[in-house]
Amino acid sequence: MKFKSILLYISNIKSSLDFYEKLGFKIDSQDDKSVIVSLDNQQLQLFDKEKVEFKQYSEVDPSTFSVFFYIEVDNVDEKHKELISKGLTPATAPKDWPWGNREFVIKDPDGYKFVIYKKI
Repeated sequence: MKFKSILLYISNIKSSLDFYEKLGFKIDSQDDKSVIVSLDNQQLQLFDKEKVEFKQYSEVDPSTFSVFFYIEVDNVDEKHKELISKGLTPATAPKDWPWGNREFVIKDPDGYKFVIYKKI
């Protein structure tokens, strides 16, 4: 068994693609309904929630789930500054937490949360 990817419903391919590229993901494929991006061989499949054929099979809006994606970096504070310099707005400032991480949160255009962290 091999973990391949996670599917996210999005509302705008262009704004999502801009966000994910600035976050450091690379584009694997793209069409008018979806885009597949990857980071360290892990893929996210981003589907325009208004254009996908299987929309009728989803009974809830997945963007309301409390899902956090964790991305480990070498230097949390430098990554925070880098993302701001690229025009992104993190939801939180870097902070040390009792569970042993220094981290901050940044949200994509649809509200999906990415925790940028480093073990301290």
